[in-house]
Amino acid sequence: MEGCMQCGKNLSFNEIGAHKKFINRGARQFLCRNCLAESLNVDPELIDAKIEQFKLQGCTLFV
Repeated sequence: MEGCMQCGKNLSFNEIGAHKKFINRGARQFLCRNCLAESLNVDPELIDAKIEQFKLQGCTLFV
């Protein structure tokens, strides 16, 4: 499993998907939920809410 390129935390499938969805679908290195939220200047809870929204829409980047 990949690690966050900023803090080194082990990443979940959904964290990798969120990075691909919000930053770059072709990325090879990823940010964890908290570092991604910080880089986008949003609350981590908004990242969670968006992941749930995209899952309901059938996006295959999330489980």
